[in-house]
Amino acid sequence: MKKAIRIPVFLVLGFLSAHNPLWAQTKAPQENSLLPDFQLPIPSDMTHHRYLGLEGEGSFKIQQIRAKAVIIEIFSMYCPYCQREAPNINKLYQRMENDPGLRGKIKIIGIGAGNSPFEVDIFRKKYNVPFPLFADNNFTVHKCLGETRTPYFFVVAINPQGSQKVIYSKLGGIKDLDSLLQTIRLRAGIK
Repeated sequence: MKKAIRIPVFLVLGFLSAHNPLWAQTKAPQENSLLPDFQLPIPSDMTHHRYLGLEGEGSFKIQQIRAKAVIIEIFSMYCPYCQREAPNINKLYQRMENDPGLRGKIKIIGIGAGNSPFEVDIFRKKYNVPFPLFADNNFTVHKCLGETRTPYFFVVAINPQGSQKVIYSKLGGIKDLDSLLQTIRLRAGIK
């Protein structure tokens, strides 16, 4: 009888642990790892094109962005946390652009997981997002980055030879902008 009860209990516990986010292991790239290889379309908006320091048309890889570090926000226009975080991320962008020691050294982009170009444009307009946002309507990049929940933030350091590594990987909003910028400065070697 005891053996008959143990088996269903273990099955239930196994099922709960496998489907509980506290038990689930993330597949997102972690700090000190390489960012998986993916491409994004070069923005047709010349302001964003220049901001990223890209040339030509077609697609690009993160390490081609002219910066020492790139902040990547994985968002969804349907995510209430992403909507709430949008003004804070806009402040982060403004702070970097207004600081002569950071301007041009740290760039930020957003990738709309499961969002079409139309949906990304709605998000951009509604929240007055000044930095480049990219649609990922087929979840291609999202899958490549471990199918993270949103919002998720990666920071990638880019060295002069063009290689890169993840220096920050975190789910959820950014509570302290100054602390994040200090972490990026330190880990990316920005003086």
